[in-house]
Amino acid sequence: MTDFFDPRFPDSASLRAQAQKSMPKFAFEYLEGGCIDEIGLHRNTNELQQVRLRSELLSPSVDVDTSVDLFGHRYAAPFGIAPVGLQGLMWPNAPEILAKAAAKMNIPYVLSTVSSSSLERIAEVSEGQAWYQLYNPTDANTREDLLDRLKASGYQNIMVTVDVPTFGYRVNDIKNGLSMPPKMSLTNIIQMLTKPSWLLATALAGKPEMETLKPYMPPNMPADQLASFMNNTVMGPVDFDALKVLRDKWDGNFIIKGIVNPSDVQKAVDMGADGVVLSNHGARQLDCGESSIAGLQALNNQYKDQIKLLFDSGVRSGTDVAAAMASGADFTFLGRTFVYAAAALGKNGGTHAINMLLRQYIQVMSQLKCAHSSQLPQFLVK
Repeated sequence: MTDFFDPRFPDSASLRAQAQKSMPKFAFEYLEGGCIDEIGLHRNTNELQQVRLRSELLSPSVDVDTSVDLFGHRYAAPFGIAPVGLQGLMWPNAPEILAKAAAKMNIPYVLSTVSSSSLERIAEVSEGQAWYQLYNPTDANTREDLLDRLKASGYQNIMVTVDVPTFGYRVNDIKNGLSMPPKMSLTNIIQMLTKPSWLLATALAGKPEMETLKPYMPPNMPADQLASFMNNTVMGPVDFDALKVLRDKWDGNFIIKGIVNPSDVQKAVDMGADGVVLSNHGARQLDCGESSIAGLQALNNQYKDQIKLLFDSGVRSGTDVAAAMASGADFTFLGRTFVYAAAALGKNGGTHAINMLLRQYIQVMSQLKCAHSSQLPQFLVK
């Protein structure tokens, strides 16, 4: 139902609390985790929350239009669902739940290369509306085959992630055995047994695996070879020259994800990218890096007419969406909040989260007396 909204969970914090109760500790910590001391996690949210908007209360009331034109499509809201790896580990069938909701509610869903659903399946359930997040494959045959599969499945938008030159050093994942290579310890098994709803749903859905990558994996590959496989096959160099090769091979919209400084944005413009995502991978890669909102603000609108500026990392609410849009973003993405919702509410989670964010966003816009997202920079306190 497109109008589903559960009043027990009116914000991301309440969804998070329920998700923590619903999923095993190791899965929750994988979703939540940042790099090393997790200072960057707090920097993302704190600096985004420092953005100030000013109402014009004596102006006439407005009817808020939340729609946004992006890459030739008019979306219903200025936010979409960011790629999150191993979503099926956190809640069974989460990619399909969220992709279906996004298609029905007319917002983009971005499938991760390391998701637990295949790109073909998500293309089907999203009615051809999903986007795809790509790591640059080291192996040329794998790269060609992945691009061919994406084209055959009707994908129009690919989002190439460039901010993972190393595996993130995430302390809880190392403790829980979810670093590379992953291990399932007795502690993790006990944690699963204490979450019967998750366990039953997982049993019905099947063991979560990297479905899109399975055709490229050796049969019965030992877990201790996974890191080598990812490095040697899936996660190749993503410098300017490598990206140019991908750009030349892709006919659709080409978006570069994971840059935060103006010089990289300029290089994206130079290679003919259609968009960039100002992002620091949810602070999962560099603990001492600058926040995404600081990177967006540093651009100071200088690339506004040259390339689409998308934004993620630290976004948790409709207020955060408005703050990013006022700071110069053309569109925003949220990851953790949507996975919280899937874990909290199962098949209704995606729809609930979209409606929740829309309600929050419309309230902010109405309070400002701002009729459309494109006008939000006028309300920014500088």
